Order: sequence, then C-alpha cells, then structure tokens
Amino acid sequence: MWWSELLRCPVCGGQMAREGNSLFCNGARRHCFDLAKEGYVNLASSRAAGGGDDAALIRARTAFLSGGHYAPLADRVCHLLAEYAPGSTVVDAGCGEGYYACHMATHGMRVFGIDLSKNGIRHAAKTAAREGLDALFAVAGIFDLPVADASADAVVSLFAPVAEEEFLRVLKPGGILLLAGAGPRHLFALKQAIYDTPYQNEPRADAPHNMEKLTEERLDFDMALNARALNDLFAMTPYFYRTSAAGRERLAALEALTVDAQVDIALYRKH
Repeated sequence: MWWSELLRCPVCGGQMAREGNSLFCNGARRHCFDLAKEGYVNLASSRAAGGGDDAALIRARTAFLSGGHYAPLADRVCHLLAEYAPGSTVVDAGCGEGYYACHMATHGMRVFGIDLSKNGIRHAAKTAAREGLDALFAVAGIFDLPVADASADAVVSLFAPVAEEEFLRVLKPGGILLLAGAGPRHLFALKQAIYDTPYQNEPRADAPHNMEKLTEERLDFDMALNARALNDLFAMTPYFYRTSAAGRERLAALEALTVDAQVDIALYRKH
C-alpha cells in the first residue's frame, strides 16, 4: 500500500501497516486502529478528537457539490497539481465530505484525506469505495497530522485553515502547498439577498511565511442556482448562523439566483 510510508501512529509516531481490517504501528506497543466498515480510520490524537462539521452541514454540502456547481474549482486544482506536482501523493488537509479529494483521485493522484468530521470522512470513504478510487480517509486534525515527516508530494488546503508548521513537516523537500480560499466577492450575490449591508471578504491572514510563493490567481465563475441548490449553499456557509429571520425569509422567497463564485488560489513550495 502506498500509504504505508505516509501514515504515522498518532500515539507514538511509528510507521503504520494494514493487517486484516486494522492498522498497526511498528512501535514497541503496536498500537492498533480499526478500519470502519466504510473503509476509513480514526487517527485523531487525544487533543484533536471530537468536533468537525455535523451531519446536517455535510448533507447540505454533499447535495450542493454533487450538482457540479464547484466543478470549475475542482478541475483547476487538479490541473495545477498535474502541472506543479505530477504523480503526486497528496494530503487533503480538511477534506470535509471528500468532494475535492475524490476528484483528485479520479485524475490519477494518490490522496489521503483528513478531517475532524467523522460524518464527512464516512461519506468520503463510501464515495471512494463505490467509485474504486485510490484514496484513504482518516478522522484527524490538520494541526496534528498522522503523516510521516517529509512523506507527501503535495498538501491541499481548500477553504480550510493553514497549519503551516505541520504542512512544512509532512512535505518532501520541494513539495507543493496549494491553497484556495474565498476572494473578496465570493458569494456576494448570496450576501446581497440575505443582508441589508453586504460586505466583501477580508484577505486571509494565515498565508504561509516560510515557503516560496510560486503563483497566485483568482478564479471567477457564476452559478445559476434553483431554490434547493441555493438553500444547500446557504446551509454550508457561515452565513447560516449569522443571518437574521428577515434575511432567511428573503432567501426563502427566491425561486432562483445566479451567485458569483470568486476563489483565490495560491501555490507555495517548500525550500
């Protein structure tokens, strides 16, 4: 298994190998982690266990993404990885329900998806198994990755926090970090529908400081959404928890809306 050299035990840091339906480390105590029936494994450390997106959010995001609305972003991520890190073993740090990780796997990449949401990881593993993809998924935190030092060709962080120290640790020398986050006007039409005074997004404050920036770009595309897709999108954003009753009523009254997506993408290289 390609991932046997990638994984490390969250307890002692030993190398992991599969025996039957379990993963064992090669440390003195041979710590054991059972694979769930869906094919994922829980490798969350004691300080990272718990949390993550709940089942309702995962359902909304799965429904929205399965409609192909973010396909331009998924395709662009795969194109950039193929250009800058071909034949990669990729760590998707904060993979959620696995939409992008599975998309990368369909493009020939070996993908290890990590997220604290057991609901998301379960869905990702089921999708990968159903489609026969070369991907492994684990419940774990991005600030305490169960990944060996200098073992990954690339790390992908899509709409997730940047754990620069951990990303540098797990990347091989010359390895690639691909970041994607909301641009200033990302989902601005949705904000106009629900807020009296819509605002632009602030630039991210967690960009890497100790890596070489290779390239950056802004990806813009429009999404023509019906009422169901619009509500799924709303439910998967932070706006779901910040919107007044009046804003929710305005959204519920819409039968369709064209929403602008604007995603900032940047690639960095480990020295």
